[in-house]
Amino acid sequence: MIKKTGSIFFLGALLWIHAQEKTTDIESIEFQGKFISTSYKSANQNISVITKEDIAHSPSRSIDEILQQVSGMDIRRRGANGVQSDIGFRGSSFEQVLLLLNGIRMNDSQTGHNNMNIPVDLDDVERIEIIKGPAARRFGQNAYAGVINIITKVNYGKRVKISADAGDYETYGLGFNAQLGNEKFSNSLQANSASSQGYMYNTDYEIRNVFYQARLGIKNGDLKLQAGFSEKKFGANGFYASKSATEQYEETQASVVSLAHQQTFGKLKLNSNVYWRRGQDMYLFKRQNPSFYRNMHIGNNVGGEVNSSYQWGLGTTGVGVELRKEFLASSNLGERNRFVSQIFFEHHFSLLDRKLNISPGISWANYSKEGNFFYPGLDVGYNFNPNNKIYGNIAKVHRVPTFTELYYNSETEKGNPDLLPENAVSSEIGYQYQNTRILAKISGFMRNSDNSIDWVKKNINDQVWYAQNVGEIKIKGIEAEFNHKVNNWLKYSVGYTYLDSKIKENNEFVSRYILDNLKHQFISRLETKFLKSFTNELVYRYNERVNQGSYNLVDEKLTFNQKDFSVYILINNITNTNYTEAFEVEMPQRWFHIGISYMINIK
Repeated sequence: MIKKTGSIFFLGALLWIHAQEKTTDIESIEFQGKFISTSYKSANQNISVITKEDIAHSPSRSIDEILQQVSGMDIRRRGANGVQSDIGFRGSSFEQVLLLLNGIRMNDSQTGHNNMNIPVDLDDVERIEIIKGPAARRFGQNAYAGVINIITKVNYGKRVKISADAGDYETYGLGFNAQLGNEKFSNSLQANSASSQGYMYNTDYEIRNVFYQARLGIKNGDLKLQAGFSEKKFGANGFYASKSATEQYEETQASVVSLAHQQTFGKLKLNSNVYWRRGQDMYLFKRQNPSFYRNMHIGNNVGGEVNSSYQWGLGTTGVGVELRKEFLASSNLGERNRFVSQIFFEHHFSLLDRKLNISPGISWANYSKEGNFFYPGLDVGYNFNPNNKIYGNIAKVHRVPTFTELYYNSETEKGNPDLLPENAVSSEIGYQYQNTRILAKISGFMRNSDNSIDWVKKNINDQVWYAQNVGEIKIKGIEAEFNHKVNNWLKYSVGYTYLDSKIKENNEFVSRYILDNLKHQFISRLETKFLKSFTNELVYRYNERVNQGSYNLVDEKLTFNQKDFSVYILINNITNTNYTEAFEVEMPQRWFHIGISYMINIK
């Protein structure tokens, strides 16, 4: 690996990776689970935070791109600038990650390919909270390998922000964000539009997002309403069926509406919500000949949950209930539905003068078609002092197949209605050091999966992919990170993840997803501030995939901020690297962007 990366790899050792702000700011963040809130410093899992400042300085133009700067995450993009991406954690499939928007489930009932259809622009995100490792006992289905919670915020006051950007390949974008309110009642409205002619034939796109959020303060709590709509239209040259399928085209839509309630009654905390998430996906095999082959899928998730936590002499106890109905109407998959009932329980307590923290928990889920599942787990952490701690966790998880895995049928993909749910036992042990300038972490992890689900074929020349339970897969790895804020104008960080993935049964088949994971991943980042108003950020990434070799990427962003005005120059793939991230889809080479924004404060 050292020979492949050469001098650039050495340079990366000096740079900055993980999206981390000042550690003092991170410490103040409370992670709201379904029922128990946990501070960053006392969490007994591997947690990362991408802050608003990180987002502003990062050479990223979409949520999936900034997630690529998190060690252990495998973001496999088709196209650029947020067109279509699959999200994996530490060798997982894209179906094994739960995505939340302000705590509301955004996973698509049809397929995980559509999970990243989020009606929020990156510039409007307050922070992104990332839990590495299983969290099904707290969040349910899909929290198999990790959880991503995208947080937006309604700010006080009256202000309007207008932004615009342009770049190579006739790329354009416009954004609008209006805030209006006070401590009692506040509102936020966001609207964004982006388009490009594409970096190669039939990779043009149009993306539009609209998102409204409101907060009403009540006694010892608040009510929160959110409603959003996302639409993407894009050429999908080689995205799915095969590399030779150059005429593919897709249009997707995603809508979400939710109402959440949080309130405290002494030692009792209540946290509940009702939500509706709708997804629509229209796919053409030949863009100029829609009648040749066309699929239309419309899926709806409707649900609600009530969660509570109570502090008493023996710790904090949390109990939650969630009910959800999933519907799908599809020209290919037919009329499908399932009803999901879940009950959650967790207890947190401390011993040895609050140095030893223990959190056992379990959840039960019933699927109307697939039966009952239990998700037990245990988190343990010991704080030697305010700066040093060790932690460990172990959990069992299950995942029920998606409707696409069960029922999809085309000339190149065959679903399998006899698929069994996959399950795994995951564990991790780690050490963390933290003070006001340094955050260092190292951990080892394992995930032993049974009845793992993948799309496979017997040899590379076969035309058809089949959904199958491929057997037992054992994944083990290590992850290390070092973040250092040297002074007010310089900070850097490095991160490295190593994965070893093995299948127990006969491996004489071609894996489409889960056996083509990243083996070595190195990410680094360097941020410098100068002349009061300038910030420069350089990000280096090295990825080595099991079956597709390795590549190096360098991205750069120079930002000028002066009061309410901002302008930036961004260059992706400075070294003009040829690479693919998913299914041999060629990714863009060097791409220049320039953008401006202006904030108008209204008195």
